[in-house]
Amino acid sequence: MISIYSHTFLLFRCHKMSTSLKHMPSTKRIEIFHTPLLIIPMSKAGTLDLASGLGGKLDKNEVLSAVEKYEKYHVCYGGEEEERKANYTDMVNKYYDLVTSFYEFGWGESFHFAPRWKGESLRESIKRHEHFLALQLDLKPGHKVLDVGCGIGGPLREIARFSYTSVTGLNNNEYQISRGKELNRVAKVDKTCDFVKADFMKMPFPDNSFDAVYAIEATCHAPDAYGCYKEIYRVLKPGQHFAAYEWCMTDAFDSNNQEHQKIKAEIEIGDGLPDIRLTGQCLGALKQAGFEVVWERDLAVNSPLPWYLPLDKSHFSLSSFRLTAIGRFITKNMVKVLEFVRLAPKGSQRVQDFLEKAAEGLVEGGKKEIFTPMYFFLARKPLSASEK
Repeated sequence: MISIYSHTFLLFRCHKMSTSLKHMPSTKRIEIFHTPLLIIPMSKAGTLDLASGLGGKLDKNEVLSAVEKYEKYHVCYGGEEEERKANYTDMVNKYYDLVTSFYEFGWGESFHFAPRWKGESLRESIKRHEHFLALQLDLKPGHKVLDVGCGIGGPLREIARFSYTSVTGLNNNEYQISRGKELNRVAKVDKTCDFVKADFMKMPFPDNSFDAVYAIEATCHAPDAYGCYKEIYRVLKPGQHFAAYEWCMTDAFDSNNQEHQKIKAEIEIGDGLPDIRLTGQCLGALKQAGFEVVWERDLAVNSPLPWYLPLDKSHFSLSSFRLTAIGRFITKNMVKVLEFVRLAPKGSQRVQDFLEKAAEGLVEGGKKEIFTPMYFFLARKPLSASEK
């Protein structure tokens, strides 16, 4: 694990070591880059994990061109919403190839926010947020559960262990699935949990396959909420539940307000989104897909600590140090050095830049209460058409 001091030292010694590292056993490389622990970060991923993972499954020589193509999809670079929706598979896949190692380095295995109590660490709040979802779904041992847009499987593993269920993670990104399978083996849940590579708009499962379905800050990537929810409805067993945390613009968002539009655009480019829907649009799409809405609420409202606190530059925390202003500054300079000495592919700094832009947009969106990453709903698939 990397402390603030080892980060700084790394900036001075990376250049001299870049050549010799290539001929050095991996265990020695780990000893060199992992100096004594002074700060316990959210993530177990170290500097070499970040450097080797940048670009995901992309050829390292293709990273810069992938960044340029990804940027052109977005408003900041003249992109159009309809183009993002039409090419959402390519856009989202490029996004996660480019950012997953950054996410894991700074955030850990669960890439999501959570409402937070005073005195509670970010890690604790994230686990509680996942347990809350499992409890709402009334999961029982032996249930077959689907995680839609599972990332590298942090929530999948936590929920499977918490509820003694078998969880299938659906993801369309090859790199994230490979990381998820590796982490499942480490956590010893690979016998009960697995991954399927597929588009959540066209799921490769028979009708009525799952006892429960959930999505954590993932279906916001869908170009059409109704189409995505309809597929979830199809694979869910009658009488069972679908629960989700959605990224949404709130009713306070004003589409005619230029500042609001700027914040929305920053979140979209920094988080691989074709658009950000209003909470009411998600609710309407659920009902249109055939679901009965049990209850829904923006969990960001009345949270004792703001959900965006880990990204707020005025906030400092040792337990989530890499997310703080100082931690992000160190990471930015570290990536600059890694790219310079060719341990990280060209274009890595550009990825860091749009992630920083996203962080700023998320904090401003949270402070102005025009955006939420935790619009929660619990919905039920009726037992029969006559029950609707």
